[in-house]
Amino acid sequence: MLKMPRFAREMKRGEEAEVAALLERAFKGPDEARLVEALRRSGDMAGEMVLPSDDGVVGYYALSRMRGPKGWLCLAPVAIDPDWQGRGHGRRFVGQLAAWAEASGEVVVVLGDVPFYERCGFLAARAAGLTSPYDIAHTLVAGGAGALDGDLVYPKAFG
Repeated sequence: MLKMPRFAREMKRGEEAEVAALLERAFKGPDEARLVEALRRSGDMAGEMVLPSDDGVVGYYALSRMRGPKGWLCLAPVAIDPDWQGRGHGRRFVGQLAAWAEASGEVVVVLGDVPFYERCGFLAARAAGLTSPYDIAHTLVAGGAGALDGDLVYPKAFG
């Protein structure tokens, strides 16, 4: 029988341990779970979404507040349970976020695999006028209007 996730939703209080375990499985270690905990402690977390299934949480992403430009959001980390990968769940999950950013005018920045995030609706070309402490060639943007420029300043938890 084909297993499918339910609709994406905001993470609920009490799901932190399940999300941490998912992040540790997906990233083969504790670093991303530690990043999420640091974002929560610092107050930089803007929102957390999960992709639930009958088996529990199988997908997760975090949105944190950029220190600059003000009002912008950063997408990281994004995880799909390894047992659920390769079926398009991540693309649809992140694609919903990109569609929200476009519709709302919010700017969401992500650093990652360019082909994957472009399939989700993020655009690398929109980051061309930005400067970043990270590789701008792997920086993508969804949302906002017009030309984007400025210095990307990530939350301190990204260290």
